Amino acid sequence: MELRDDLGFRLELDEPPQRIVSLVPSLTETLFALGLDRQIVGVTKFCVQPAEALGAIEKVGGTKNPNLRKIAALRPDLVIANAEENRQHDVEWMRERGLKVFVTYPRTVSGALESIIGLGRVTHREPQAAVLAREVVRVVSVIETSLGIWSKLKLRVFCPIWKKPWMTFNKDTYAHDVLRMLGFLNIFGEAAERYPRTTLDEVLERRPQVVVLPDEPYEFGEADVAELKAELPQGLRRRVMLISGRDLHWYGVHMVKGLAALAERLGRLRAALTPAG
Repeated sequence: MELRDDLGFRLELDEPPQRIVSLVPSLTETLFALGLDRQIVGVTKFCVQPAEALGAIEKVGGTKNPNLRKIAALRPDLVIANAEENRQHDVEWMRERGLKVFVTYPRTVSGALESIIGLGRVTHREPQAAVLAREVVRVVSVIETSLGIWSKLKLRVFCPIWKKPWMTFNKDTYAHDVLRMLGFLNIFGEAAERYPRTTLDEVLERRPQVVVLPDEPYEFGEADVAELKAELPQGLRRRVMLISGRDLHWYGVHMVKGLAALAERLGRLRAALTPAG
């Protein structure tokens, strides 16, 4: 079988992969959802779902610093990677040694659906991947239908992913498209860099109406909320909310529950505001 990954790299597999290493936490969960429990022989230390199934599986380090020799020693038929979560030179190291690496790179909700289909194709789980993709489409359709006026009257949102320095993301990212789909306007959507650094002064100049703080990759918590509120204008202080980073950033099977949960949580924040914000 010959196919191409999300970066256009051609991949040839003589038969369905029987030994898979996943370097992408959200896709590890998805591989299990596709019924590949017995084929997964290695995962990263950040692969945490499904928790009950991962205990006996070999850990191969982190997403940014995997133990490449341990991966090679596992003799995988297929390695699953991501263009952002994993380093290019690690992927190249594995390919130079004959390992088959399938790289994903979704930057939109629809792109995430295509990655699910591609993952099903490369693992010979196309029917299961198609069912999962249809379920994600159903969830997205329900969310978009329920938005009403908010599909056009989008609240301006600031969503950082790091602190000291403050960092966020532009429109060329999956998280941006999730917020768009949920009826929000990312105030850094038009930034030149995909992950721009910024300051609170620059944030306020862009007139956000709400601020959402995900708990990954930076683990924002209640202390960060309190600290940030002290520096915000009075009207914005009651519009700061903690959200799940997985719901915002994880694609694959997590989209089914994650997008619905995020839509409900942000819907409560939006319901407390008037249309004028």
